[in-house]
Parts: sequence; C-alpha cells; structure tokens
Amino acid sequence: MITDLYTERLHLRKMKVSDSSSLYKIWSDPAVTKFMNVSCFTNENQAIDMINLLENLYHENKAIRFSIVSMESNEIIGSCGYNSLDFENAKAEIGYDIAKAFWGKGYASEAIRSLLDYAFSSLNLNRIEAKVAPQNVNSIKLLQKLQFTFEGSLRKYERVDGKFKDLNIYSRLISD
Repeated sequence: MITDLYTERLHLRKMKVSDSSSLYKIWSDPAVTKFMNVSCFTNENQAIDMINLLENLYHENKAIRFSIVSMESNEIIGSCGYNSLDFENAKAEIGYDIAKAFWGKGYASEAIRSLLDYAFSSLNLNRIEAKVAPQNVNSIKLLQKLQFTFEGSLRKYERVDGKFKDLNIYSRLISD
C-alpha cells in the first residue's frame, strides 16, 4: 500500500512508533482533541498504543494514518489518513488533526487534498467520507472549501465520555 505522499510544504509518511513523542504533544492538547473520538492523552504510552493499533489496521488493509511532517522544519505538525478503507465499496473515511500552533495556515487542506488525489487516482476509490461534530466549525469550513457535500446528521452516532453525540457526514465523490 502507501508509503509517502508529498505536497508543496508537507511530507505525509506512514506513522511509526518513533513519532510517539511528537504525536503525544499534539494529542494531549485539549484544543486538538476537543472534537476527536478520543479523550485527551495523558501519557506518551497512549500515543504508542494508538500508533500500534493503527499499524495493525494497516496490516489488515483497513486503515492508514500518516504523520504530517513540515518539510521546512522537519517537525511533525499533525496526522491524517484513511480511518477506514472499504475497497469492496470503493470508499474511505478520512480523519485529520493539526497541532494548534499550525492552525489557519492551510496545512490541513494541503494534506487532505493529497489524500483525495491519492484515493481517487491510485487507490481507485469512488467516495471519501468525513464525519464531523456539528460544533466543529473550522473542520466544516475546511470540508466545504474542499468541495465536500453535506449529506446529513448521524443522530447519537458516537459515545464520547459516556454521552451519545451527533455527527455530520460529508462526502466527496470522484465525479465531484
């Protein structure tokens, strides 16, 4: 499957355990994890466990997660990837997070464009989905900018901290 993707400013490379310290710093920031389906990390072992879980899903051909590396500073500034891959139905769900210090600089849209291009041109997928908390205004604006279509609300779709939360679903088709 995939190893590396490149954009003008970013190198997306498959996540590895040695990234745990950098990713822990990102995933332990409540501002970053506020709308993620994980609680804010409290120790680096949680990052290692997450990377290992994602590695297992990768080997099962079910997901792939990239560390987003700034080519300017060689620093990990976030992660993104295909949270689920469904080759039978030619679709995938994407997810992404960016360290707060790098918000508003176009890195997320650059990384997601790369995921879209690869999904449609190399993985031969037809549909890319994103599930977003209705309160996550910045992510919704990003998806709209990237020409994702709002399809509706998934009522009480996910349990977070013991409470069921709604998610909005957006999609982009190869034909869009």
